[in-house]
Amino acid sequence: MKPKKYTKFTKKRNRVFDSCVFLVPYAMMFLYWQKGEAQGKGNSVNTEVKNAVIVTDKEAQYDENAKRLLGNKHILAHILARTVDEFKGMNPKEVVSYIEGEPMIGIVPVEPGLTNVAREEQGQRVVGFNTENVEAHEGLVRFDIVFYVRMKDGISQIIVNLEVQKDVPTKYKILNRAVFYVSRLVSSQKERDFTKTNYDDIKRVFSIWICMGMDENSLDYVHLANDKLLGDYEWEGKMDLLNIVLIGVSDELPEQDEHYELHRLLGALLSAKLPIEEKLDILETEYEIPMEDEEKEEVGIMSNLGEGIREKAEARGEAKVILGMYRKGYTLEQIADVAEKSVEEIRVIVEKREPALV
Repeated sequence: MKPKKYTKFTKKRNRVFDSCVFLVPYAMMFLYWQKGEAQGKGNSVNTEVKNAVIVTDKEAQYDENAKRLLGNKHILAHILARTVDEFKGMNPKEVVSYIEGEPMIGIVPVEPGLTNVAREEQGQRVVGFNTENVEAHEGLVRFDIVFYVRMKDGISQIIVNLEVQKDVPTKYKILNRAVFYVSRLVSSQKERDFTKTNYDDIKRVFSIWICMGMDENSLDYVHLANDKLLGDYEWEGKMDLLNIVLIGVSDELPEQDEHYELHRLLGALLSAKLPIEEKLDILETEYEIPMEDEEKEEVGIMSNLGEGIREKAEARGEAKVILGMYRKGYTLEQIADVAEKSVEEIRVIVEKREPALV
Protein backbone atom coordinates (compact mmCIF):
# COMPACT_ATOMS: atom_id res chain seq x y z
CA MET A 1 0.00 0.00 0.00
CA LYS A 2 1.13 3.48 -0.79
CA PRO A 3 1.56 5.81 2.19
CA LYS A 4 -1.22 8.35 2.59
CA LYS A 5 -0.50 11.82 1.36
CA TYR A 6 -1.54 14.54 3.74
CA THR A 7 -2.72 17.57 1.83
CA LYS A 8 -3.51 20.96 3.36
CA PHE A 9 -7.18 19.95 3.16
CA THR A 10 -6.74 16.68 5.10
CA LYS A 11 -4.63 18.42 7.77
CA LYS A 12 -7.29 21.08 8.16
CA ARG A 13 -9.98 18.39 8.32
CA ASN A 14 -8.06 16.55 11.06
CA ARG A 15 -7.73 19.74 13.07
CA VAL A 16 -11.46 20.34 12.78
CA PHE A 17 -12.13 16.74 13.88
CA ASP A 18 -9.83 17.12 16.91
CA SER A 19 -11.61 20.34 17.85
CA CYS A 20 -15.00 18.64 17.63
CA VAL A 21 -13.83 15.79 19.91
CA PHE A 22 -12.53 18.35 22.42
CA LEU A 23 -15.88 20.15 22.41
CA VAL A 24 -18.03 17.02 22.96
CA PRO A 25 -18.11 17.32 26.81
CA TYR A 26 -19.11 20.97 26.56
CA ALA A 27 -21.83 20.14 24.05
CA MET A 28 -23.19 17.54 26.47
CA MET A 29 -23.16 20.10 29.26
CA PHE A 30 -25.22 22.37 27.00
CA LEU A 31 -27.71 19.54 26.41
CA TYR A 32 -28.02 18.99 30.17
CA TRP A 33 -28.80 22.67 30.56
CA GLN A 34 -31.35 22.63 27.72
CA LYS A 35 -33.06 19.67 29.32
CA GLY A 36 -33.27 21.41 32.67
CA GLU A 37 -34.74 24.53 31.06
CA ALA A 38 -37.43 22.47 29.35
CA GLN A 39 -38.46 20.81 32.61
CA GLY A 40 -39.19 24.06 34.39
CA LYS A 41 -37.54 26.33 36.91
CA GLY A 42 -37.40 23.85 39.81
CA ASN A 43 -35.82 21.04 37.82
CA SER A 44 -33.42 23.42 36.02
CA VAL A 45 -32.04 24.49 39.39
CA ASN A 46 -31.45 20.83 40.31
CA THR A 47 -29.83 20.21 36.93
CA GLU A 48 -27.57 23.22 37.49
CA VAL A 49 -26.36 21.76 40.78
CA LYS A 50 -25.77 18.38 39.19
CA ASN A 51 -23.89 19.85 36.24
CA ALA A 52 -21.70 21.82 38.63
CA VAL A 53 -20.84 18.60 40.48
CA ILE A 54 -20.05 16.77 37.24
CA VAL A 55 -17.97 19.55 35.74
CA THR A 56 -15.97 20.12 38.92
CA ASP A 57 -15.56 16.46 39.92
CA LYS A 58 -12.06 16.07 38.49
CA GLU A 59 -10.52 19.02 40.27
CA ALA A 60 -13.13 19.93 42.86
CA GLN A 61 -10.56 21.29 45.29
CA TYR A 62 -8.80 23.47 42.78
CA ASP A 63 -9.30 27.14 41.95
CA GLU A 64 -12.30 28.16 39.86
CA ASN A 65 -13.94 24.74 39.96
CA ALA A 66 -14.37 24.73 43.73
CA LYS A 67 -15.62 28.32 43.66
CA ARG A 68 -18.21 27.52 41.01
CA LEU A 69 -19.45 24.50 42.95
CA LEU A 70 -19.73 26.34 46.27
CA GLY A 71 -21.26 29.42 44.62
CA ASN A 72 -24.52 27.59 43.91
CA LYS A 73 -27.34 29.12 45.97
CA HIS A 74 -28.53 25.77 47.32
CA ILE A 75 -25.06 24.99 48.64
CA LEU A 76 -24.67 28.52 50.06
CA ALA A 77 -28.04 28.15 51.81
CA HIS A 78 -26.81 25.03 53.63
CA ILE A 79 -23.69 26.91 54.74
CA LEU A 80 -25.70 29.93 55.95
CA ALA A 81 -28.15 27.69 57.84
CA ARG A 82 -25.26 26.36 59.91
CA THR A 83 -23.09 29.45 60.36
CA VAL A 84 -25.34 32.56 60.61
CA ASP A 85 -27.41 32.75 63.81
CA GLU A 86 -30.53 34.17 62.17
CA PHE A 87 -30.81 31.20 59.81
CA LYS A 88 -29.84 28.40 62.18
CA GLY A 89 -32.57 25.81 62.46
CA MET A 90 -34.18 26.88 59.18
CA ASN A 91 -34.67 24.55 56.25
CA PRO A 92 -31.97 25.50 53.71
CA LYS A 93 -34.66 25.49 51.00
CA GLU A 94 -36.20 28.50 52.74
CA VAL A 95 -32.82 30.22 53.13
CA VAL A 96 -32.26 30.22 49.34
CA SER A 97 -34.85 32.98 48.86
CA TYR A 98 -32.92 35.31 51.19
CA ILE A 99 -29.80 35.27 48.97
CA GLU A 100 -30.10 38.36 46.78
CA GLY A 101 -29.07 38.44 43.14
CA GLU A 102 -26.35 36.14 41.84
CA PRO A 103 -23.23 35.48 43.96
CA MET A 104 -20.15 37.22 42.51
CA ILE A 105 -17.51 34.55 41.97
CA GLY A 106 -13.86 35.55 41.62
CA ILE A 107 -14.54 38.99 40.12
CA VAL A 108 -14.44 41.43 43.06
CA PRO A 109 -10.92 42.75 43.83
CA VAL A 110 -9.79 42.71 47.46
CA GLU A 111 -7.35 45.62 47.06
CA PRO A 112 -8.27 48.94 48.75
CA GLY A 113 -9.82 51.38 46.29
CA LEU A 114 -10.85 48.63 43.86
CA THR A 115 -13.51 46.72 45.80
CA ASN A 116 -16.30 49.19 45.07
CA VAL A 117 -16.91 51.55 42.17
CA ALA A 118 -19.04 54.64 41.47
CA ARG A 119 -20.14 55.64 37.98
CA GLU A 120 -22.74 57.71 36.18
CA GLU A 121 -25.58 56.06 34.25
CA GLN A 122 -28.21 58.26 32.59
CA GLY A 123 -27.42 61.09 34.97
CA GLN A 124 -27.76 58.87 38.06
CA ARG A 125 -24.92 57.89 40.38
CA VAL A 126 -24.64 54.10 40.54
CA VAL A 127 -22.50 52.45 43.21
CA GLY A 128 -21.75 48.75 43.65
CA PHE A 129 -19.04 46.12 43.81
CA ASN A 130 -16.38 46.65 41.17
CA THR A 131 -16.81 43.75 38.76
CA GLU A 132 -15.89 45.51 35.53
CA ASN A 133 -12.78 45.26 33.37
CA VAL A 134 -11.50 42.10 35.02
CA GLU A 135 -8.68 41.90 32.46
CA ALA A 136 -7.39 45.30 33.54
CA HIS A 137 -7.02 43.97 37.09
CA GLU A 138 -5.35 40.69 36.05
CA GLY A 139 -3.10 39.36 38.79
CA LEU A 140 -4.93 41.07 41.65
CA VAL A 141 -6.25 39.04 44.58
CA ARG A 142 -10.04 38.69 44.47
CA PHE A 143 -12.67 37.49 46.91
CA ASP A 144 -13.64 33.91 46.01
CA ILE A 145 -17.39 34.48 46.47
CA VAL A 146 -19.28 37.59 47.64
CA PHE A 147 -23.05 38.03 47.97
CA TYR A 148 -25.74 39.95 49.85
CA VAL A 149 -28.27 38.22 52.10
CA ARG A 150 -31.58 39.80 53.17
CA MET A 151 -32.48 39.21 56.79
CA LYS A 152 -35.86 37.82 57.88
CA ASP A 153 -37.09 41.29 58.84
CA GLY A 154 -37.13 42.08 55.09
CA ILE A 155 -35.13 45.29 55.64
CA SER A 156 -31.59 44.70 56.89
CA GLN A 157 -28.85 42.95 54.91
CA ILE A 158 -25.56 41.25 55.59
CA ILE A 159 -22.61 40.81 53.21
CA VAL A 160 -21.10 37.34 53.04
CA ASN A 161 -17.71 36.35 51.66
CA LEU A 162 -16.86 32.67 51.18
CA GLU A 163 -13.26 31.52 50.70
CA VAL A 164 -11.97 28.00 50.01
CA GLN A 165 -8.44 26.70 50.61
CA LYS A 166 -6.95 23.38 49.52
CA ASP A 167 -5.06 23.21 52.81
CA VAL A 168 -3.65 25.45 55.53
CA PRO A 169 -1.41 28.12 53.91
CA THR A 170 2.24 28.08 54.97
CA LYS A 171 3.25 31.60 53.87
CA TYR A 172 0.87 33.37 56.25
CA LYS A 173 -1.56 32.68 59.09
CA ILE A 174 -5.04 32.11 57.71
CA LEU A 175 -6.75 34.04 60.52
CA ASN A 176 -4.67 37.14 59.68
CA ARG A 177 -5.89 36.99 56.10
CA ALA A 178 -9.47 36.46 57.24
CA VAL A 179 -9.27 39.58 59.44
CA PHE A 180 -8.02 41.59 56.46
CA TYR A 181 -10.83 40.31 54.23
CA VAL A 182 -13.59 40.98 56.75
CA SER A 183 -12.17 44.48 57.32
CA ARG A 184 -12.19 45.15 53.58
CA LEU A 185 -15.84 44.10 53.43
CA VAL A 186 -16.60 46.79 56.00
CA SER A 187 -14.44 49.62 54.65
CA SER A 188 -15.55 49.06 51.05
CA GLN A 189 -19.13 49.90 52.05
CA LYS A 190 -18.20 53.60 52.25
CA GLU A 191 -20.13 55.45 49.51
CA ARG A 192 -21.74 52.16 48.48
CA ASP A 193 -23.82 51.04 51.47
CA PHE A 194 -23.38 54.14 53.62
CA THR A 195 -22.33 57.72 52.86
CA LYS A 196 -20.30 60.40 54.62
CA THR A 197 -20.29 59.71 58.38
CA ASN A 198 -23.43 57.60 58.57
CA TYR A 199 -21.57 54.75 60.29
CA ASP A 200 -24.76 53.37 61.81
CA ASP A 201 -25.66 52.16 58.30
CA ILE A 202 -22.69 49.78 58.11
CA LYS A 203 -23.90 46.27 57.27
CA ARG A 204 -22.81 43.18 59.18
CA VAL A 205 -20.21 41.16 57.31
CA PHE A 206 -19.30 37.47 57.43
CA SER A 207 -16.10 36.01 56.02
CA ILE A 208 -16.45 32.21 55.92
CA TRP A 209 -13.30 30.17 55.28
CA ILE A 210 -13.40 26.51 54.23
CA CYS A 211 -10.05 24.77 54.63
CA MET A 212 -9.70 21.26 53.18
CA GLY A 213 -7.22 18.54 54.08
CA MET A 214 -7.32 19.17 57.84
CA ASP A 215 -6.40 16.56 60.47
CA GLU A 216 -9.85 16.91 62.03
CA ASN A 217 -13.22 18.52 61.37
CA SER A 218 -13.59 21.84 63.16
CA LEU A 219 -15.74 24.96 63.28
CA ASP A 220 -14.67 28.26 64.87
CA TYR A 221 -16.55 31.55 65.20
CA VAL A 222 -14.35 34.64 65.62
CA HIS A 223 -16.03 37.94 66.51
CA LEU A 224 -15.69 41.13 68.55
CA ALA A 225 -15.80 40.97 72.34
CA ASN A 226 -16.03 43.72 74.98
CA ASP A 227 -14.00 43.13 78.13
CA LYS A 228 -14.93 45.72 80.76
CA LEU A 229 -11.75 46.60 82.61
CA LEU A 230 -13.06 49.55 84.61
CA GLY A 231 -16.57 50.90 85.15
CA ASP A 232 -19.91 49.80 83.76
CA TYR A 233 -20.48 52.40 81.04
CA GLU A 234 -22.41 50.95 78.08
CA TRP A 235 -20.82 52.09 74.82
CA GLU A 236 -23.37 52.28 72.01
CA GLY A 237 -22.75 50.56 68.71
CA LYS A 238 -22.93 47.18 67.01
CA MET A 239 -20.71 44.47 68.40
CA ASP A 240 -21.78 42.04 65.68
CA LEU A 241 -20.40 43.87 62.62
CA LEU A 242 -17.32 41.66 62.11
CA ASN A 243 -17.78 37.91 61.87
CA ILE A 244 -15.27 35.25 60.81
CA VAL A 245 -16.17 31.57 60.48
CA LEU A 246 -13.36 29.02 60.07
CA ILE A 247 -14.44 25.58 58.82
CA GLY A 248 -11.83 22.82 58.86
CA VAL A 249 -12.72 19.76 56.76
CA SER A 250 -10.75 16.52 57.10
CA ASP A 251 -10.01 14.13 54.26
CA GLU A 252 -12.16 11.42 55.83
CA LEU A 253 -15.87 11.87 55.16
CA PRO A 254 -17.71 11.88 58.53
CA GLU A 255 -20.68 9.65 59.16
CA GLN A 256 -24.20 11.11 59.18
CA ASP A 257 -24.48 13.11 62.38
CA GLU A 258 -26.22 16.42 63.10
CA HIS A 259 -22.96 17.86 64.46
CA TYR A 260 -21.17 17.10 61.17
CA GLU A 261 -23.91 17.88 58.65
CA LEU A 262 -22.02 20.80 57.13
CA HIS A 263 -18.68 18.98 57.11
CA ARG A 264 -20.22 15.94 55.45
CA LEU A 265 -21.75 18.13 52.74
CA LEU A 266 -18.51 20.03 52.08
CA GLY A 267 -16.42 16.89 52.31
CA ALA A 268 -18.59 15.14 49.74
CA LEU A 269 -18.70 18.10 47.35
CA LEU A 270 -14.96 18.74 47.40
CA SER A 271 -13.70 15.19 47.78
CA ALA A 272 -10.98 14.16 45.34
CA LYS A 273 -11.68 10.43 45.78
CA LEU A 274 -15.42 10.02 46.40
CA PRO A 275 -17.20 8.45 43.37
CA ILE A 276 -19.46 10.88 41.50
CA GLU A 277 -22.47 8.59 42.03
CA GLU A 278 -21.98 8.72 45.80
CA LYS A 279 -21.66 12.51 45.73
CA LEU A 280 -24.97 12.84 43.89
CA ASP A 281 -26.63 10.32 46.19
CA ILE A 282 -25.58 12.32 49.27
CA LEU A 283 -26.98 15.50 47.74
CA GLU A 284 -30.31 13.83 46.99
CA THR A 285 -30.97 11.66 50.03
CA GLU A 286 -29.34 13.66 52.81
CA TYR A 287 -29.57 17.28 51.69
CA GLU A 288 -32.80 17.17 49.68
CA ILE A 289 -31.29 18.36 46.42
CA PRO A 290 -33.00 15.86 44.08
CA MET A 291 -31.37 14.36 40.98
CA GLU A 292 -33.35 12.49 38.33
CA ASP A 293 -32.55 8.81 37.77
CA GLU A 294 -32.20 9.12 34.00
CA GLU A 295 -29.74 11.97 34.47
CA LYS A 296 -27.70 9.89 36.91
CA GLU A 297 -27.10 7.33 34.17
CA GLU A 298 -25.42 10.02 32.09
CA VAL A 299 -22.87 10.57 34.85
CA GLY A 300 -21.04 7.53 33.47
CA ILE A 301 -19.76 9.74 30.67
CA MET A 302 -17.54 11.47 33.19
CA SER A 303 -16.64 8.36 35.24
CA ASN A 304 -13.12 8.14 33.82
CA LEU A 305 -12.20 11.33 35.68
CA GLY A 306 -11.44 9.37 38.86
CA GLU A 307 -8.07 8.27 37.51
CA GLY A 308 -7.17 11.89 36.91
CA ILE A 309 -7.99 12.67 40.54
CA ARG A 310 -5.66 9.95 41.82
CA GLU A 311 -2.87 11.05 39.50
CA LYS A 312 -3.14 14.61 40.78
CA ALA A 313 -3.09 13.46 44.40
CA GLU A 314 0.03 11.35 43.77
CA ALA A 315 1.75 14.22 41.96
CA ARG A 316 0.91 16.59 44.79
CA GLY A 317 2.38 14.22 47.38
CA GLU A 318 5.54 13.81 45.32
CA ALA A 319 5.87 17.59 44.99
CA LYS A 320 5.69 17.95 48.80
CA VAL A 321 8.58 15.50 49.23
CA ILE A 322 10.65 17.32 46.61
CA LEU A 323 9.99 20.72 48.20
CA GLY A 324 10.85 19.30 51.61
CA MET A 325 14.23 18.07 50.33
CA TYR A 326 14.87 21.42 48.67
CA ARG A 327 14.18 23.33 51.90
CA LYS A 328 16.64 21.06 53.73
CA GLY A 329 19.42 22.09 51.38
CA TYR A 330 19.60 19.25 48.87
CA THR A 331 20.76 20.36 45.41
CA LEU A 332 18.51 20.02 42.36
CA GLU A 333 20.84 17.34 41.03
CA GLN A 334 20.61 15.29 44.25
CA ILE A 335 16.81 15.57 44.32
CA ALA A 336 16.58 14.62 40.63
CA ASP A 337 18.70 11.52 41.29
CA VAL A 338 16.50 10.37 44.19
CA ALA A 339 13.19 11.20 42.45
CA GLU A 340 14.36 9.73 39.13
CA LYS A 341 13.47 12.90 37.29
CA SER A 342 15.38 15.40 35.19
CA VAL A 343 16.90 18.47 36.84
CA GLU A 344 14.58 20.65 34.74
CA GLU A 345 11.49 18.80 36.04
CA ILE A 346 12.68 19.36 39.62
CA ARG A 347 13.33 23.03 38.87
CA VAL A 348 9.75 23.50 37.63
CA ILE A 349 8.31 21.95 40.81
CA VAL A 350 10.57 24.04 43.09
CA GLU A 351 9.84 27.31 41.31
CA LYS A 352 6.10 26.72 41.11
CA ARG A 353 5.78 25.81 44.82
CA GLU A 354 2.03 25.03 44.47
CA PRO A 355 0.47 28.04 46.32
CA ALA A 356 -2.81 27.66 48.22
CA LEU A 357 -6.05 28.84 46.63
CA VAL A 358 -6.51 32.59 46.49
